[in-house]
Amino acid sequence: MPAPHRQVDAPVWGALLTIYVVWGSTFAAIELAVRTIPPFLTMSARHLVAGTILLVWGLFREREPIGRRQILAATVFGGALFLGSHGLLAWSQQRIPSGVAALLVASIPLWVAVLDRLVLGKRLSRRAVLGLAVGFGGVALLVDPFGGGPIDTVGALVAVVSAASWAAGSLYARGAPLPRGPILSAGLASLAGGVLLLLASTVRGEIAGLDAATISGESVFGVVYLIVVGSLVGLTAYVWLLKVAPISLVATYAYVNPVVAVLIGWAILDERFTLSMLLAGALIVAAVALIVSAPAPAREHGRGLLRRAGAAEVRATR
Repeated sequence: MPAPHRQVDAPVWGALLTIYVVWGSTFAAIELAVRTIPPFLTMSARHLVAGTILLVWGLFREREPIGRRQILAATVFGGALFLGSHGLLAWSQQRIPSGVAALLVASIPLWVAVLDRLVLGKRLSRRAVLGLAVGFGGVALLVDPFGGGPIDTVGALVAVVSAASWAAGSLYARGAPLPRGPILSAGLASLAGGVLLLLASTVRGEIAGLDAATISGESVFGVVYLIVVGSLVGLTAYVWLLKVAPISLVATYAYVNPVVAVLIGWAILDERFTLSMLLAGALIVAAVALIVSAPAPAREHGRGLLRRAGAAEVRATR
């Protein structure tokens, strides 16, 4: 792990800028893709292709054997991140603008903090509590649970569930028996998620009802962009950054990506934002900055759901 005082050089800033722009732009790419390609099929194509490439690369480079435990863990992990998160996100973007989707997905650190507290018993600093209050206030303003606003409430709620699913999968990965190599782990999870997405697409009738003649060039471009730029380029830059840069610096992508996505949606997709939407977005981004930069207190013994369950098992064996 790099030392906190390590100098940040030009390649690091270049890679950081890459994930700022690349992952911020994927929301616009999804918007283009799902215009004529069903959402779960879109994400299935993305992760089947990207996952296969990453898995082959990881097997060649990291040379780590894969067993049943690793495959099962990757299936759970990939199911949460790519079926539960990316699949639902793509579905929601049929109903809400890409910039709004990006702002709602930016709530992932909020959900990580909540689940970390409830499930694993991690204390929250005052800064983190303030961030949660501000962030979920912004989410509520965007979702508009009473309806009547410019944003489709169902689509917005599904995007929020998508963010929570990503957070749950990320927490699961902390102790899961995934492959140690980051490329191999990402490739296996992506491929497993792609298979689950394909199954979901089949069950929903997306493949049976697809007319290839109706698929537009912009949708094909969107899928190719998601595979090449979003998954391969973005993930490669991210994995490299985790090895050479302070995690606090890498984590800044969480509150830069939604800003980039909003700007791209406005400039390229002609999306319009009301004052309340911009205020909600500002609250969410500020909350993410608070939580990402907050100190990490110790865990409280027995306070998390899993920790309580573990304690109960120990008592039962006495």
